[in-house]
Amino acid sequence: MLKRLFLTTIATLLFAFQFNISSANAAELSESIRTVNLNDQGEKIVLSLKQVKQGQRVFVDKCTYCHKAGLTKTNPNVGLGAEALANAEPAKDNIAGIVEYLKNPVTYDGETEIYELHPNTTRSDLYPMMRNLTEEEMESVAGYILIQPELRGTMWGGGKVYN
Repeated sequence: MLKRLFLTTIATLLFAFQFNISSANAAELSESIRTVNLNDQGEKIVLSLKQVKQGQRVFVDKCTYCHKAGLTKTNPNVGLGAEALANAEPAKDNIAGIVEYLKNPVTYDGETEIYELHPNTTRSDLYPMMRNLTEEEMESVAGYILIQPELRGTMWGGGKVYN
């Protein structure tokens, strides 16, 4: 009887703790945090909570192997931080820029196509999970990437270390 009471108490505490964490995360995602650049012309978009959640799911499922916490395992000098994305050529500090990169990846300076090295939507042999991403999923993951510097600061993307 005592064991059952103890387990029930632990389960209740864990459930309550999880509920509080979920509420805190939702509260952190104010409209200003969810407002990101749509394109390089400066148009803005407010991501819905559904888009952020979908973007997180896609990023965790398909991107974290190489980009845990916004770092880049294969090239630690280029992360997914705000300044690195803004200074890329062409700039990737907007949804359209990241989506274009997912379709046609290029080096940081924009001079060399790297579709043979970086997963993308056209190569079925390199990382097959990428070719199955819908436009909506790519836009959601791009939005998720763009709000992370606001939420995590320099813990996302490793700060300024790109070349």
